[in-house]
Amino acid sequence: MFDKDQFIADCRAALDGAHASRNVREVVARAVSDPSAVIGALGEPKPGGIVPLHRSPELTVINVFWPPNMVIMPHDHSMWAVIGVYGGREDNILWRRLPDDAAGRIEAAGAKSLSTKDVQVFGPDVIHSVVNPIPRVTGALHIYGGDFFATERSEWDPDSLEEKPYDMQKALKMFER
Repeated sequence: MFDKDQFIADCRAALDGAHASRNVREVVARAVSDPSAVIGALGEPKPGGIVPLHRSPELTVINVFWPPNMVIMPHDHSMWAVIGVYGGREDNILWRRLPDDAAGRIEAAGAKSLSTKDVQVFGPDVIHSVVNPIPRVTGALHIYGGDFFATERSEWDPDSLEEKPYDMQKALKMFER
């Protein structure tokens, strides 16, 4: 049985030690191994949105609802992230910075698909864009090793692939559409 408060407490306890993201990954893997329990506790995925479940300087836990066919621009987190999908699919395109590029441009460097029950750890330097390629909402737990909403980070223009400051309000509006 998934219990939101216990899940957050377990994530907070997993921060102790040198391998916090790996420890949190184990907590998330246990949670998403029973998707119906997560849905039972948090509700059916909504058409789209980001719902904070916990926010502190050390840890942010959010419930993310990716609308069908949504694409979000390349971005970084400037902290580690653990993603656990409990319904649907996230396709992540991984990017790397072009060396010696004054505009901070990036190029595609790989991809990682996450389906129901999959969990992935991304390091603090990872740049990725995300696509929900299916015709229904994807639900995922996203856990960050810091304050996701207050940390300065970057996004990349989808056309020019040039770096600029991350616009949280723009991202939130994308989920509301």
